[in-house]
Amino acid sequence: MNRKTPQILACLIISTLAAFSSFAAEVAGTLETWHKITLSFEGPETAETATPNPFTDYRLEVTFEKKGGGTSYTVPGYYAADGNAAETGAAQGNVWRAHFAADQAGLWNYRVSFRKGSGIAVSDASGTSAGYMDGDTGSLQITKTSKSAPDLRAKGRLQVVGEHYQRFAETGEYFLKCGADAPENLLAYDDIDATPNVSDFRKNWAPHLQDYSSDADDLLWGPGQNKGKALLGAINYLASKGMNVFSFLTFNIDGDDHNVYPYLLSGNEDAYIAYAADHKGKDATSWDDFFHHDRFDCSKMDQWERVFEYGDRKGMYLHFKTSEAENCFKMDGGNLGPERKLYYRELIARYGHHLALNWNIGEESTQSSAQIKACAKYLASQDPYDHQIVLHTHGKDEDHEKHYRPLLGDASDLTGLSVQTNQPDFHRVHGAVAKWVKASSASGKKWIVACDEPGDAQHSLVTDAEDPTHDTARKNALWGTLMAGGAGVEWYFGYKHPESDLTCQNWRSRDKMWDQCLYALNFFRDQDIPFWEMANDNALSSHDDSYCFANPGEVYVLYLKNGGETKLDLSTAKGKFKATWYNPRTGEYARKTQTLKGGAQVSLGSPPSDENQDWAILVRR
Repeated sequence: MNRKTPQILACLIISTLAAFSSFAAEVAGTLETWHKITLSFEGPETAETATPNPFTDYRLEVTFEKKGGGTSYTVPGYYAADGNAAETGAAQGNVWRAHFAADQAGLWNYRVSFRKGSGIAVSDASGTSAGYMDGDTGSLQITKTSKSAPDLRAKGRLQVVGEHYQRFAETGEYFLKCGADAPENLLAYDDIDATPNVSDFRKNWAPHLQDYSSDADDLLWGPGQNKGKALLGAINYLASKGMNVFSFLTFNIDGDDHNVYPYLLSGNEDAYIAYAADHKGKDATSWDDFFHHDRFDCSKMDQWERVFEYGDRKGMYLHFKTSEAENCFKMDGGNLGPERKLYYRELIARYGHHLALNWNIGEESTQSSAQIKACAKYLASQDPYDHQIVLHTHGKDEDHEKHYRPLLGDASDLTGLSVQTNQPDFHRVHGAVAKWVKASSASGKKWIVACDEPGDAQHSLVTDAEDPTHDTARKNALWGTLMAGGAGVEWYFGYKHPESDLTCQNWRSRDKMWDQCLYALNFFRDQDIPFWEMANDNALSSHDDSYCFANPGEVYVLYLKNGGETKLDLSTAKGKFKATWYNPRTGEYARKTQTLKGGAQVSLGSPPSDENQDWAILVRR
């Protein structure tokens, strides 16, 4: 971890103490709805490795209540070292912090609880007062947001609303996502403190330095704020292509990469790197041999926050993968014990204020149903903002049945799935997504089902150089998901190809696919297609090689994978309809339109051109 010289650190500590002349909160951030507002307190002087443990033996919570509105949020807080650890690299200090994002304008009152006791951070015990700011109160006068899209602060928090899609609280807009599932080790980055380089998987993201924008200047970190440009440039590039999601692991000790984790090493870093490079898979013991299980790296986690904050500004959904197949049993043997609770609590305290995210319990998780239920319940109880909670498992149908079926309906607190499939041509995507959309609907609790690893582990979405048209990816995975009622697609990059799931640091390697994803998103957005009111029903089309997504009697979207003539069943519909043809390869509308009459099965004829290629057809009243 980067550390300032003792003299500079002493000056910073003096400055921090001067700023906190009383226990009242120092408030930072714009006092507008949906903005990150940070309350910082002067608490006990301590350190990441101190006794008592600042992460386990203190519990900071701040309850915010809207005056006259009945709305209340209890937000977990955390130990923040010197309060500027992203830039100073500090491992000690007396700053304790909580983040809040208000959902309404007006006066918000807050009350602080700061308790101490052995293990109290993840205990229901009341403990004893830790003094300092315990019991303090204050107020925040919040005004309406001044931001504009795509900044998420213009849209509000993305909420689970009982449908197959999430909805932004401020605008009421329903959300479809497209973006990058790879690399899973996105946070294995040279510029992030204490990030090792096991197996040479750490990244510099240098290809995206050209994409850096000055709108991220205030988020750079390190001494002199000179770090972070390349990764922030990568996010800016992805946003410039119209994509709205990226994913990342936050814990891959004993996993595929080994370089991303929020914890402090208890052993020697060089010894860890050597061991991890030689020991891969479920039998590796790095977690037990080299790490503190209950102490976190303040500067590293603050630097992660700079990356996520830029995601908010660029309209990005944050996909938190909290474990992976190889390490899902590492904490507490896979159970919900003190290690896992503390990990979840730290993530929620530091990052739960972000407006669009999901907590993924495990990437390719094989935990038992009872273990998953316990994890989901705890996440739901601790997250004051009720973000999406999903599960990801292996890609075979029998894996889905084993791990998803027991969690349907009221059996769990899951609100969605992160689906993986296992065929290089993506042909299982449509059926897998449709199956779990329909199964969850039948259970009485609609899941938000996304396909976040379409394809297979070896290939999936290959580079533009290898496959410039991406025909099967577009037809079977992208449109296959959307026409099944899926909430979107995140693209995995197979390990047998350049810029893979572990080695990618140039998202421009799939530039042509981002274009095709944007065409699909634009089609639904520009035509105001009410996809949240629609469902998959392929039987309405006479064409065997097509998909149909419909709100019968109102609006239909047909997708012809390989052209050809088709008929649409309008026998139960009344009135006249207009059919518009859309080219998903170019994002252009054909001049050909048709007027149709309900009450019968009607012919849509053949595509206006490129008759053997894929076309989408919008039919609406």
